[in-house]
Amino acid sequence: VFQKALEEEGLPGACVQIVQDTNRETANEMMRLNGYLDLLIPRGGAGLIQNVVQNSTVPVIQTGVGNCHVYVDESADLEKAVRIVINAKTQRPGVCNACESLLVHESLKDTFLPMIGKALQEKQVEIRGDEDTCARVPGAVAATEEDWATEYEDYIISTRVVKDLDEAISHIRRYSTGHSEAIVTENYTNAQRFLNEVDAAAVYVNASTRFTDGGQFGFGAEIGISTQKLHARGPMGLTELTTTKYIIYGDGQIRE
Repeated sequence: VFQKALEEEGLPGACVQIVQDTNRETANEMMRLNGYLDLLIPRGGAGLIQNVVQNSTVPVIQTGVGNCHVYVDESADLEKAVRIVINAKTQRPGVCNACESLLVHESLKDTFLPMIGKALQEKQVEIRGDEDTCARVPGAVAATEEDWATEYEDYIISTRVVKDLDEAISHIRRYSTGHSEAIVTENYTNAQRFLNEVDAAAVYVNASTRFTDGGQFGFGAEIGISTQKLHARGPMGLTELTTTKYIIYGDGQIRE
């Protein structure tokens, strides 16, 4: 389709090509074609992305492994929090902007955990939780250290109770892949701290992480979700050494 459209406009159809040979040797050769290729954007699993990042001599835009978190703060509207978590986890679980980990303020463990546990299980989501979670959500199984760092891309979520915002941010700093992170809160100060201190490509207040998407942001077709920080060409000053971070304010928005 692309080639036909180009030819109809008087351009060479071969401007757009597909590489028919998909073996790894061919891929590795492409990674070293400096002078012929300006940029590689790997789309696939974590193994492919890491292989390209580690072995390519052609510049790479690293896109999206997404271990995304939703933190439910002590001041959260609980019904809003349930909608956001369910949407972020289950609306399309096999994508990089789906929620993989849920953090809950300890003051909500007796109220919110049973609520969200029931709602998740009604959607057939397996809950892998800490001791507090397993004690309050029937059917939850004990999480391992590996679970906190796992991008499931499946109907599975890791859940942990944290004592405060500091512990939530610390957990995210340790396990986040820098993709999309969200806080559900009615506290303006906590929202601003989360936005300022969480290092991710997109950071949300009271909205689902599922909105991190080129089409949803109004950019047209989705090329990828970049989780790296630098892109510049030409003369470089301080501005060119800074990076972009998308900040999204919501009031319970979920993606249809």
